[in-house]
Amino acid sequence: MRSAIKQVASGRFGVTTHYLVNADMIQIKMAQGAKPGEGGQLPGHKVDAVIAKVRHSTPGVGLISPPPHHDIYSIEDLAQLIYDLKNTNPAADISVKLVSEVGVGTVAAGVAKARADHVTISGYEGGTGASPLTSIKHAGSPWEMGLSETHQTLVANHLRGRIAVQVDGGIRTGRDVVIGALLGADEIGLATAPLIAAGCIMMRKCHLNTCPVGIATQDPVLRKRFTGQPEHVINYLFFVAEEVRELMAELGYRSFNEMVGQMQMLDKTEVIAQAKAQGLDFSRLFHKPEAPEGVAIYHCETQDHPIHDILDRRLIEQAMPALENRTPVRIEETINNTDRSAGAMLSGVVAKRYGHNGLPEDTIAITLRGTGGQSFGAFAAHGVSLELIGNGNDYVGKGLSGGRIVVRPDPDCPAIPEDSIIVGNTVLYGAVEGECYFHGVAGERFAVRNSGAVAVVEGAGDHCCEYMTGGVVVVLGQSGRNFAAGMSGGIAYALDEDGSFPTRCNLSMVELEPVAEEDDLLEKLHHHGGDIEHKGLIDVMADMSRHDAERLHQLITNHARFTGSTRAAHILENWAEYLPKFRKVMPVEYRRALAELERQQEDAPAMARAGE
Repeated sequence: MRSAIKQVASGRFGVTTHYLVNADMIQIKMAQGAKPGEGGQLPGHKVDAVIAKVRHSTPGVGLISPPPHHDIYSIEDLAQLIYDLKNTNPAADISVKLVSEVGVGTVAAGVAKARADHVTISGYEGGTGASPLTSIKHAGSPWEMGLSETHQTLVANHLRGRIAVQVDGGIRTGRDVVIGALLGADEIGLATAPLIAAGCIMMRKCHLNTCPVGIATQDPVLRKRFTGQPEHVINYLFFVAEEVRELMAELGYRSFNEMVGQMQMLDKTEVIAQAKAQGLDFSRLFHKPEAPEGVAIYHCETQDHPIHDILDRRLIEQAMPALENRTPVRIEETINNTDRSAGAMLSGVVAKRYGHNGLPEDTIAITLRGTGGQSFGAFAAHGVSLELIGNGNDYVGKGLSGGRIVVRPDPDCPAIPEDSIIVGNTVLYGAVEGECYFHGVAGERFAVRNSGAVAVVEGAGDHCCEYMTGGVVVVLGQSGRNFAAGMSGGIAYALDEDGSFPTRCNLSMVELEPVAEEDDLLEKLHHHGGDIEHKGLIDVMADMSRHDAERLHQLITNHARFTGSTRAAHILENWAEYLPKFRKVMPVEYRRALAELERQQEDAPAMARAGE
């Protein structure tokens, strides 16, 4: 569905290429004002079929959003994500949501330099109903403090005109809106008050699925109680706007922009004179920075995004027969590490024209030689196949949305592939669909928050399969510590040649078991359509609890075919010897949910007959 604003949070649930191209603004949610520094968790009982479909997960299995974005550990990483999103949807503004806290001005200055179009400062009084009470009562800061610091820092560094500043977090009246503008906000965000206008009574039990007015619930009986209408919200906002107009007239301002950053118009004597305020110094909060002549104090400039002359522009031009007529094309190009987010803009065009289902497989087949920059193959869409002969940096396959990525070393490279790094850290972060084959070793956090992609790699660093909720990962070599931490879905197969894998695996949410050999392979292949490669392979993945050996064999066969891996070929030649050495990593809740879904499918015909 199209929305004016789409959010990209740390869990990346449902963030596909199609999701991103259908928006006017994409907001990177760094944190929430009501629970700064914390992740989120959606209990399994609230993940019904609709939620699971939207979030590309499994009904009945809880979803964990990590506290940090695993592709943002520095301001440069944030700049890279902004660049990724701008490539995927060049028409959208990119926003970054920050929390009001001491030092937020410095972060906001970094956001402006990272070429974001918009920054939001969120206060602690927002109405995030499912936040822990300890966070709501004891964490976060008032929006006024963060906003004032942000505005002053941006003006002092001559950055204010480049970026729109929004503030939210408990803003309810026209007076609040005017105060926000005087402290430096171009835009004001209201959420809790419009929600109350629509019928919310703030029971603060959104997480329990028992909202009595039918807003924060998936219970169909309770949802019938919802009586809100769009006109209720519209009416409320008209009253707010009218109050703002009246206050602006009293202050003598004709436009909202004239009012932004005019702190001297705030009357603070009454508050400071109160006994409770004795000893407090508010001078920094209300300080009006002196802007040199020609330096803007409100948003009036356009960010310069360096996306005009990039590799993807050439790829799109060469792929026009496929984009316009679905005619298959083969493209060969060189790439170097300054070519970042390769494939993202092309995939955005595919998703814009053909939706999430995209084009038939290999319609746009691209072979690149060299070193891929950050985010190679990010958000690659259905029908886009990327083969990189060389190596990749961090974030390969981020948000993969149905495409195929193959990374293999140059044949002239003297390094031994299965002992050498081929791709960097945080590969396949938030991947939704697609296939990946890496002829070499990956860095840390391989397949973190993978939602459904199929991946084969010949070794991985620490935290492999962290927070994974779907898909299949095969590791044909050593893996680091903390494997499967927070893994609530999907399946992993890890080769355990020395028997040490259980000591490196985080067993808090998963169980280890051997890969069972099955005798009725031909029958099952026939049941699934005969050919389990590619799209048939995805059909096979839908039945995660069966035919492990043939699935594993097929994936390793695909890996050998796409990459020419000698490691994969050796394992296949000695299959009887290697199969017992594989460990299957199976999340406990995932197994339970799959069994429940299977039982429901078996009961469905009987229920239908009973209904007749």
